[in-house]
Amino acid sequence: MSCLRPLQRSLHTLFFIAACAVSTVAIGQIQLKTTAAAGSSSVVTPHVRAELVAQAPDGVGPGKPLWLGLSITHQPEWHTYWKNPGDSGLPTQLEWQLPAGIDAGEVAWPVPKKIPLGNLANYGYEGTVLLPVPMTVSPAFNPGPLAKEATFQLKASWLVCRQECIPEEGSFTLQLPLRGTTALHAAAFDAAAAAHPRDLPALGGSSAQVEGDTVLLRVAGLPPALQGQTLEVFPETTGVVETAATPAQQWDGAVWTARLPLSPQRSDGPVPMPVVLAHGGQGWRAELPVPGGWPAVAALKGMSPALEAALKANAANAAAPAAPAAATPAPLGTWLAALAGALLGGLILNLMPCVFPVLAIKVVGFARHAQNQRAHRIGGLAYTAGVVLSFLLLGALMLGLRSAGEAVGWGFQLQSPAVVASLAALFTLIGLNLAGVFEFGRMLPSSLAGLQARHPVLDAFLTGVLAVAVASPCTAPFMGASLGLTATLPAGQALSIFAALGLGLALPYLLASWLPAFARALPRPGAWMDTLRRLLAFPMFATVVWLVWVLGQQSGINGAAALLALLVALSMAVWALTLRGATRAVLAPLSIAACAWLVWLWGPKIIELESAPMAAASAPSGVAGVTSWQSWRPGLADELVAQGRPVFVDYTAAWCVTCQYNKNTTLASAAVLQDFATKNVALLRADWTRRDPAITAALAELGRSGVPVYVLHAPGKAPVVFSEILGESELRAAVAAL
Repeated sequence: MSCLRPLQRSLHTLFFIAACAVSTVAIGQIQLKTTAAAGSSSVVTPHVRAELVAQAPDGVGPGKPLWLGLSITHQPEWHTYWKNPGDSGLPTQLEWQLPAGIDAGEVAWPVPKKIPLGNLANYGYEGTVLLPVPMTVSPAFNPGPLAKEATFQLKASWLVCRQECIPEEGSFTLQLPLRGTTALHAAAFDAAAAAHPRDLPALGGSSAQVEGDTVLLRVAGLPPALQGQTLEVFPETTGVVETAATPAQQWDGAVWTARLPLSPQRSDGPVPMPVVLAHGGQGWRAELPVPGGWPAVAALKGMSPALEAALKANAANAAAPAAPAAATPAPLGTWLAALAGALLGGLILNLMPCVFPVLAIKVVGFARHAQNQRAHRIGGLAYTAGVVLSFLLLGALMLGLRSAGEAVGWGFQLQSPAVVASLAALFTLIGLNLAGVFEFGRMLPSSLAGLQARHPVLDAFLTGVLAVAVASPCTAPFMGASLGLTATLPAGQALSIFAALGLGLALPYLLASWLPAFARALPRPGAWMDTLRRLLAFPMFATVVWLVWVLGQQSGINGAAALLALLVALSMAVWALTLRGATRAVLAPLSIAACAWLVWLWGPKIIELESAPMAAASAPSGVAGVTSWQSWRPGLADELVAQGRPVFVDYTAAWCVTCQYNKNTTLASAAVLQDFATKNVALLRADWTRRDPAITAALAELGRSGVPVYVLHAPGKAPVVFSEILGESELRAAVAAL
């Protein structure tokens, strides 16, 4: 009978971990635009990984060479822009906050690449590029006699494009040793220096001569090895020539000549005209005199009054903050149906493998005091209050973030690696306690160890909070439509749906606590309780495995390995606290210090988002002709449907238990895959494991607020949205009807 007391004493401690996870969500959402914690030198988005790096071979001091740079690694097919972006785009902008006495120079732009886009072209970078900036350390730099490091801060903004363009930004902090050597990225800085255009001397044979609607470039002083080679041309001034045009070029002895068509929309005439010529990854920069000057720029044609009014209205709308759409109360019937769906969805959440052990722990406690009906009922009400209030808090937070302009949906907290790691630590502690490795009563002071016995109502309330913390990423039938409706309802009606969801989750325990026959039906206390307790440790450890896998989808294999190492260190620290005498006095402080050191050392690696994989999933084996799963992107489904092809979209996430169940059952069925192949259905997978505003917006358009969501698009038909528990028969019937 006493074996469950230490377990229940732990619930108030576990509550604080869950509360920390909720607070981490709020902080993480504020930082989602950069996905980097304060003080980080790197930023990861779904499209790029940006890092502030340095080259200081002699340390930081007056007269010593110092370079800082922003290294950008792009996902395949994505690019950012050069100083002249071409026909569209924006160059990367850098704003520095430097120690007194240090000044930043101009970006030493490497030679760009010409990126054709139909009949247009851009100048930019793909793959990995380093934008280096020289720093001048003057004699005024005086960090103080005790200073060991100098802190550099950068706020950068860039436009990353594929077919669509996404503005992104990030804040970076880098600390450099004043007297040590910083040369980890020396090879990258050397490569950037080699790719930076070299200035050509001003020679008499160089010029930019305007001839009608073209400009004739003549450049002398180029290296002899280039003679006879075809060069790339990159004007530094935007909008002077047609970017997409291929220049007609030739060599006149040692002078390179090329003719470029002027842009019909030219609005500038640079004197001199700066151009960069490139070949084989190297570049040469020349400032060409313009004899005779530039012809006058033609005045723009007048526009109709209607068009002028529309442009002014657009400008006014762009300058003014967007007003949130007014929420419209739902009709009584729709609202009641949503409440019923949320209630049923909450009931089904009790069957999730994360939630069931927590519920079982509390229910088994009935066996200790089968006749104490009043205590059971009060505990049931307290548990229900903890569940409902926690759901209301999560719902209010989600609605508040939405009203502030953040694109979030249900389960948004599991998109934060910090929350996933916190839950993994929480479940590790629960599993160790259930397995009998430690008892809170032996580790805590008597004043804390007796809290549960003195405050059973608080214990039941915190158990409800814990149940919500582990149940929130899951969805169930009848729940998706109800939560999706909350985005369009007034706050009162929306929060009532979250309350109904919480009531559904708490209802089984509430009914059990108020039905005396249930407590009498339980076996009498005995050895079975200790056996059950140890058995329930294994679902907890299985949950830890799942959470580590989820983190691996967000932070990569290195982040998952770091979390595993921290969990081992945490387990050792807990075990050391169970020892006695001199052994505990030695091992406990050492293990706790080692755990804290590993958290400080590897914690940033755990919460750092890795670049999202862009490759399409492989085709299922054993089914002939099945199309591979492709990564979803905005507009892709519409493009495929416009080509006459049906499309099935799986909105999923690694932290969603229901998603993984459907993925390994219905969506892995050979019959279903063969039906897809027979009807030539394109298979798209929208992975919401990390925060993705585009997926959030797509879910909102479908009237959903979380995953899983399954949609079948077909030409000329309305999209078919399936239940969260995806049935094979209903899916095959829908595909057969195409």
